Amino acid sequence: MNSLSAKRMQTSTRGFTLVEMVTVILILGILVVGVSSFILFGTRIFVESSSVDQVLSQSRFAVERMTRELRSALPNSLRVNTDSLTYQCIEFVPIEASTTYLSMPIAPNATALMGTVILNATDKIKENQYIWIYPLTDSDVYNSARQKRAQIKTFPPLGEPPNLANQVTLTFMGSTRFAEASPRQRIYFASAPVSYCFEKASSGNELTLKRYTGYGFNVSQPTPAHMSSGVLMAQSVANVLSNSADLPLILTPSSLVNNAMVHLQPRFNVNGETFQYRHQVQVINVP
Repeated sequence: MNSLSAKRMQTSTRGFTLVEMVTVILILGILVVGVSSFILFGTRIFVESSSVDQVLSQSRFAVERMTRELRSALPNSLRVNTDSLTYQCIEFVPIEASTTYLSMPIAPNATALMGTVILNATDKIKENQYIWIYPLTDSDVYNSARQKRAQIKTFPPLGEPPNLANQVTLTFMGSTRFAEASPRQRIYFASAPVSYCFEKASSGNELTLKRYTGYGFNVSQPTPAHMSSGVLMAQSVANVLSNSADLPLILTPSSLVNNAMVHLQPRFNVNGETFQYRHQVQVINVP
């Protein structure tokens, strides 16, 4: 083997020097730190944006659900109860059907067990349902002392004899006489009240929004503790109940010239940022 071949073999089998290895390790370390920082930053942005999107979605759904139900509320059935430390609730009775009555036992006429209304096959009426005629206050809705409410016992199947031209005779649970007649002969049908409550969460200062139903009619507006377990509608509500200027909802009662108005203004907090709804819901139904 000549000297040139030996020199080439020596050159081809030579390894990395210590300086080269340290340099490569440093470069790889810098690249790893840069890439990991980029990945962590992107992951944090994704998590935060997902949290914001979740709160936006649930808040939008809750406000839209409340708006739809409030618009279909029985006239003068809205009432609000606020505890500056723990909750604010709005209660109302969603209308399931409404129509015109033809004959009803109304003062000063005698009490009776039956009344006649006009109904279509699509009207959602059923046994044990309640009816109202000319409710002017929330007491007329929730308290039967001044007779504005009665309960249905039976009625003929819609579209079958003895119904004539959609005239249906309702039988009441007991002998009934309504206190006043409706100027437009309106009659409303509903089954149960509904409450939306902004409640202080078990931990922290934020509020949750829950929907309650199935607890029946009460003369005095019930508190969340006296209602059935509510359905969670939204979280991360940041309103302060002790601040009258920061309540999540305000009720403007109806008058002779104005319909009832609910001002929804829940404020939500997510990742240190706050956004607030300012939504007015007009209850368009009248007695």
